[in-house]
Amino acid sequence: MTANIQKFRTLSTAVNHSFESRWLLHHYRLLHHGPDTMEELLDRHVVKKEKSLDDDENERLNRQRLTSSRREALSLYRDVIRTTRFFMWANSQGIIWRDVLRENVRKEFEEARFERDPEVITRLLIGGRDALQAALEKLAEKQKQEIEKQRGNSNTP
Repeated sequence: MTANIQKFRTLSTAVNHSFESRWLLHHYRLLHHGPDTMEELLDRHVVKKEKSLDDDENERLNRQRLTSSRREALSLYRDVIRTTRFFMWANSQGIIWRDVLRENVRKEFEEARFERDPEVITRLLIGGRDALQAALEKLAEKQKQEIEKQRGNSNTP
């Protein structure tokens, strides 16, 4: 009888352990939603061939890309125009830098207005953002130098 109870306890423990490990495995899979097989893993992470789209669908996708690029270009243009208001000193010909910069920006944007190649558009937008950021950093550095120069002049009697 004691042997039967011992077998039952061993069997019960094994079943309980098996149930717990299955539950943990199931719970783990629910948490991470990992692939079951190697094929599922490859399907998720390997680039698949794109479906062949008809001409209308391609045209719609191109228009959508262009409108987002157009929005980005307009945003960049507005940011540049806003930034130019900080350039209030005159150049060697006596023309205010703000006006010179605005004229040049307008000319650059007009030249690239009818560009359709998404790669070229992206390159132009990134270059414009980088140039704007560099100009702002130089302007901030120059203003810091001017402030320090004024502090130095005001401290000297």
